Amino acid sequence: MYPTSLTFSVGLSPYSVAVGDVNNDAKPDIVTANYGANTVSVLLNTGTGTFSSQTPYRTDREPASVAVADVNNDGKPDIVTANLGASTISVLLNTGTGTFSSQTSYGCGRTPYSVAVGDVNNDAKPDIVTANYADSTVSVLLNTGTGTFPSQTTYTTGTGPQSVAVADVNNDAQPDIVAANRGADTVSVFLNTGTGTFSSQTIYTTGWAPGSVAVADVNNDGKPDIVTANNLGNTVSVLLNTGTGTFPSQTTYATGSSPYSVAVVDVNNDALPDIVTPNYLSNTVSVLLNTGTGAFSSQTTYATGSYPQSVVVADVNNDAKPDIVTANNGPSAVGVLLHC
Repeated sequence: MYPTSLTFSVGLSPYSVAVGDVNNDAKPDIVTANYGANTVSVLLNTGTGTFSSQTPYRTDREPASVAVADVNNDGKPDIVTANLGASTISVLLNTGTGTFSSQTSYGCGRTPYSVAVGDVNNDAKPDIVTANYADSTVSVLLNTGTGTFPSQTTYTTGTGPQSVAVADVNNDAQPDIVAANRGADTVSVFLNTGTGTFSSQTIYTTGWAPGSVAVADVNNDGKPDIVTANNLGNTVSVLLNTGTGTFPSQTTYATGSSPYSVAVVDVNNDALPDIVTPNYLSNTVSVLLNTGTGAFSSQTTYATGSYPQSVVVADVNNDAKPDIVTANNGPSAVGVLLHC
C-alpha cells in the first residue's frame, strides 16, 4: 500500500505533525512542531501530494505537540502548540492566505506534552486541552469567543500524562477527555458534566508506557473505543467501549520498536478503522488492518525516515486514498507515504 516515502525538510527535531488545509485551496497542508527549533513549520500542498519549502513561525520553548483548528471562528484554520519547555500553549491565528500572525501564549500545567482542540462546553467555540506530564494533570482552557484563552482549569490524571484526546465516549453529546498516562500504564477518562467541567478520572489499564492515545469506533457498534501506542511495550492497546463510556479490558497487538504515536483511520477503504503507528527505533510505520469486529491483523511495516515520532493519516493528493505523514526526528523532516 505504501511502497515509497517522499521527504520534506522542516525545523530541528519535529516532535509532532498535523494536516489541515490552512490556505483554503482544498489541498491538505502539513504543520509540524519543531521541538529543537522553537518553531512550527508550515508546508503548503502544491496539488499532487508534494509540498512547498517550509515557512517557519516562532513558538515558545520546545513545542512538543501541534493541532490545526479554527479557534476564532473566522473560517480559517489556526495553529495551536503545546510548549513543553515553557509550560505554555501558543496560538497562531491564520491571516487568511495560509500565513500566520505572531504567537499569543497562554499558561497551562507544567511540561505539556500534548494538545487537543474541541468544543467542550458546547458554545460553538473551540477550547484547548493539554496533557501536563510533570503535574500529572490535564488543563482545560475555555475559548472566550475570539480565539483567546485567558485561564485554565486543571484535573488530576494518572502519573505522567503524555497524550490527550477529546471525544464523546459515552454518547451524551458532550465531549469527554481521555489522557494516556505514560508513567502509570493507564488511561484516564474524564466525563463531561455538561458545562465544560469534568468528573474525576476513571482509570483503565493499558500496555507499558502509553505515549499516545486515539479515540475511534473500531468495531462499528456506535461506541467510541480507545487505542494507545505503548512506547516501551512495543504494542498498541485496544480498549472496547462497553456502551456507557467504560473500558474494562484491553487487547494488545505487536508493533515495531518504540511506537510513539497512533492514528486510527480506514486506510484500505473497507469502512473499518485501521491502526497506524510510527516506530521510533525501527524507522518504520506499522499498519494493522481491522478484521471487522474490532480485532486487528498482524502488522505490516513500511520504511520511513529516521526516528519517526508522530503520525497522521490524510489524503494529501486528493485521490481518495489515505496517505501517511510522519514527523521524522532524526533528519528533521516529514515523510509522506502515498497510498497506491
